[in-house]
Amino acid sequence: MAIPPPSTGHLRDALVRHDLWTAGQTATRRWAIGCVSLEVTQRCNLDCTLCYLSEHAEATRDPPLAELLHRVDEIATTYGPLTDVQISGGDPTLRSKADLIAVVQRIRMHGMRSSLLTNGILARRELLAALAQAGLTDVVFHVDLTQRRKGYASETALNALRAEYIDRARGLGLPVFFNTTVFDGNLHEVPDLVRFFVRHADLVRFASFQLGADTGRGIVRERGTGATAAALIDAIQRGTGVALSFDTLLAGHPSCNRTAMAVVAGGRCVDLLSDRALATEVLQRTAGLVADRSRPIATGFAFALAALREPDLAFRSLRWALRAVWQLRGGLLPGRGPAGKLTFLVHSFMDAADLDPARLDTCVFMAATPQGLMPMCQFNARRDEILLAPRSLPDGTPWDPAARRGVSSTTAAERVYPIKFLKGRARARALVARSGQVRVMAE
Repeated sequence: MAIPPPSTGHLRDALVRHDLWTAGQTATRRWAIGCVSLEVTQRCNLDCTLCYLSEHAEATRDPPLAELLHRVDEIATTYGPLTDVQISGGDPTLRSKADLIAVVQRIRMHGMRSSLLTNGILARRELLAALAQAGLTDVVFHVDLTQRRKGYASETALNALRAEYIDRARGLGLPVFFNTTVFDGNLHEVPDLVRFFVRHADLVRFASFQLGADTGRGIVRERGTGATAAALIDAIQRGTGVALSFDTLLAGHPSCNRTAMAVVAGGRCVDLLSDRALATEVLQRTAGLVADRSRPIATGFAFALAALREPDLAFRSLRWALRAVWQLRGGLLPGRGPAGKLTFLVHSFMDAADLDPARLDTCVFMAATPQGLMPMCQFNARRDEILLAPRSLPDGTPWDPAARRGVSSTTAAERVYPIKFLKGRARARALVARSGQVRVMAE
């Protein structure tokens, strides 16, 4: 049963009910919801070992453009302007450029912000330029060892690919984010990966590290015993070379999201949230301000004017800034390297068989599904049930998302899929059996 979409009031009540409405809680104070994922396709050109998609996601037909635009409208109605909408999949670049432009434009029409989440394979500069022109706010590249890209045996080796992707976005006005799935096999490389992001802080603004979870799909279904939130935070801090305040500000439930921010200059980092009292007071006194990262200069001026109206806050902020400049000193000299603000997110998805009602109730990462808006972890636990069910389109037209050529149904609980539509363990089983198709029973 889906949890009702949390309007700001519902989410605020849930945070209060679970003792999470603290001075540092950003949810419903700075924004209505953290992010909404809009999956425009289930198709993907990789087969990640820790993938959350269905093992036969390739058999799911792409939603018609009209349905996607309807979901964008639903997001806007529920959460309002400045909501972050993540255009994802599968890999969204497998949709046509025209469809992606239409989705971005619809998001922009509602005053919301759009991110393209892609593995980068087909995210050529020409496409990124066209989407930027249409109003895309930023691009998120997902690159890590779970993707088994040929020729890359380590996260360090993958940095060459990450650098190529950064260059594709350079000069387009698109801040770059990176997603990294963390498991026992790459946890030890996180410090070096963080140092890479620091070296590219002029364009890389956000680094999300997502702990693998057991969704009941994928080749590897466990994150391992070493890849914990605490171990990941320690690895990130070893990469920055400074202690970071991951508990100053909250984004929903702390078991889901842990966030820290650093000011970077010339390879040096300073914890932006080191003064907890100052950070939470700034949050509360400026809660009504529009923090629009797509207009950083205007946003900066708005916050500066707000500070000038609060002399005590302005003085304390200036004192903190002077200390930060002193700590960064050498890094601020010309030629020492890029400068910028870098946000780190440690995100822990829940196992499909172990969903915590409190975390679902306070979720700030929603999915726009055929059944409406729901917490992403709940969607992940019910993907086949939700995505493969026949439904009516917004105009009333019947729609069977599993009616792709080569897919047959013998009963309501059983389908037969060609191997080209399989991922993960289902594909591995079919290959071992040397069969051109596999019969998949509903659980």
